[in-house]
Amino acid sequence: MELGMGIGWRPEIAAEVEALSGVDWVEAVAENLCDDHLPGSLARLRERGVTVVPHGVALGLGGADRPDPGRLAALAARAELLGSPLVTEHIAFVRAGGPLTASPRLEAGHLLPVPRTRDALDVLCENVRIAQDSLPVPLALENIAALITWPDEELTEGQFLAELVERTGVRLLIDVANLHTNHVNLGQDPAKALDELPVEAIAYVHVAGGVEKNGVWHDTHAHPVSPPVLDVLAELRSRVDPPGVLLERDDAFPPGAELAGELDAIRATLRKAAPPAGPGPDRAARRRTAPPTGPDAPPASDESGGSGGSGGSGGSGSSGSSGSSGDRTGVAAPVPAGTRDRTAVAQAALLSALVAGTPAPEGFDHRRLRVQSRALATKRADVVAKVAPELPEILGDGYRAAFLAYARSRPMSGGYRRDALAFAEHVLVAGGPADPAARRRLTYWWQDRSGARPPRRATRLVRAARAVLVRR
Repeated sequence: MELGMGIGWRPEIAAEVEALSGVDWVEAVAENLCDDHLPGSLARLRERGVTVVPHGVALGLGGADRPDPGRLAALAARAELLGSPLVTEHIAFVRAGGPLTASPRLEAGHLLPVPRTRDALDVLCENVRIAQDSLPVPLALENIAALITWPDEELTEGQFLAELVERTGVRLLIDVANLHTNHVNLGQDPAKALDELPVEAIAYVHVAGGVEKNGVWHDTHAHPVSPPVLDVLAELRSRVDPPGVLLERDDAFPPGAELAGELDAIRATLRKAAPPAGPGPDRAARRRTAPPTGPDAPPASDESGGSGGSGGSGGSGSSGSSGSSGDRTGVAAPVPAGTRDRTAVAQAALLSALVAGTPAPEGFDHRRLRVQSRALATKRADVVAKVAPELPEILGDGYRAAFLAYARSRPMSGGYRRDALAFAEHVLVAGGPADPAARRRLTYWWQDRSGARPPRRATRLVRAARAVLVRR
């Protein structure tokens, strides 16, 4: 399946994307689309023959729980609405807690790394197979950027991805910006990862910008693509000709001419890095025969044929829409008893430390956990400001400080819209904002969106405050 050159479609740059020349396909965040109708811009692109791929961010296939059937059904509906040849998601967990741990459910609001261990791989593989059975088209999974790493990991990133492909037949979405991020933040070698992973299973490639602050690389998708990221793209192109390459931009959107310039830079990198015609080194064979490295390298798995194998990557599925169950390369055993429970406890402990201020789990870098915690809170504030732009408008310059103070004591347990309502309620119950006019606006905003439900104590307090304001 050849996709060609693409760009991430976002409502803020819909007109610019439509006007760009040489764009073969676009990718849209699945959760931002409705099940039954498309934005006009996407409909026009489809009419022109531009492929649209839904990119999910909320399944949490790396989490301890089995995938939520409702989320899977929604992703399937979007794929069918768009007539997409595949759907994509991430190798990450996004929530933790709940019945498996008998603790409150917590939402990260961000993609968090799974430990590269046998337990985590068993859980991920079963979750991927569940997702494949529920989707009408093949599934591809993306490697994520990380600020933290788990202690006592058993596999490298390349080995982890190779075995995932072999056991499930899933395709890969390789983000070269994320490989660069993990190089800066975690010391992981992008070239080694590319040597170990099954590049022939790649469905397409992401390229995005970021920024380095105090020695930490932040994968912002709000900055131009940097030369080091293009260098990783060149490394990948020297190994394989990817079916598709896509530029991501999620914030601080530049004019269309700058987007076109970034696409041109990506095209130039791909042309320059292409290997000369003729037979080249058999990197896949080298990966199959090379043993895992390092003193703690695990033995080959009897079930999958070895952590570095690529037996399943060549069969990563047809490009048609007959369903993705044909992507599989074998039948794997169910997750062993207790594996999900152990994974659930570990992920809940980490997420609670990041968003609820509980003690850091043993073995983690405390400084990096603080960086990740601040990044999660900042992103949470930014997303709430996008889904509820009235809040920063009403609160003005005090919005961010007020939200970060709220977030320190109120972990997110639902979606961002619910978080926005809870934040507004928190501000009102605390007696803010100080300006009476702003307080009235915030009260009306909250009441208009809170919906009919039995009033809780906080609701009664807010209504009493509104009555006082009206009397004034």
